[in-house]
Amino acid sequence: MKKAILISSATALLMAGGIAVAAPGDRGMRADTNGDGAITKAEMTASLNARFAKMDVNGDGQLSKADRDARHAERFAKMDTNGDGELSQAEMESARAARKAERFARADKDGNGKLSEAEAKAVKGKRGGKRGGEGMRGHRGGHGMAMMRQADTNGDQMISKAEFTSAALAHFDKVDANGDGKITQEERQAARKAFRGQWNKRGG
Repeated sequence: MKKAILISSATALLMAGGIAVAAPGDRGMRADTNGDGAITKAEMTASLNARFAKMDVNGDGQLSKADRDARHAERFAKMDTNGDGELSQAEMESARAARKAERFARADKDGNGKLSEAEAKAVKGKRGGKRGGEGMRGHRGGHGMAMMRQADTNGDQMISKAEFTSAALAHFDKVDANGDGKITQEERQAARKAFRGQWNKRGG
């Protein structure tokens, strides 16, 4: 049971860290810092370094269940505005409203306080619909589990920065179909379709 929990936690950290270059929506393109529509290996490496530092909450150079627990504690403390160690309905509703406001602000690209048709369409495209989103979460979970096992090369149920980066760049190379050292949106879409096909064949 403990091993399963550790693997699950590390998998969540890996997927959150952007190793799933072929993830649905545009989230996987956040590493495209120059906005040219493609992710170079240098951009991916820089993004991974920043993500690892953020996820390694206790600063021990490893991603583990302890880091995930710490992140949960931070989120809880942020929601527990009166610091009584419990979440009231009002605090939960306030946190939910804050998340919605943040999502709206990200979608409102021109900052005019309203969503244009294009901005609203972009939000809908990223979410992909409730059923589709749930399905892909399941796909990513299975994919992430396999990637976690591959990343944890020494089998200690923790992922070092070297393991984290190595696993991500190995996946980068697989998605980079033409081997030009960068991943385009088209290559990400092709990789996603290929993965869906493989998952369906396995009965996922």
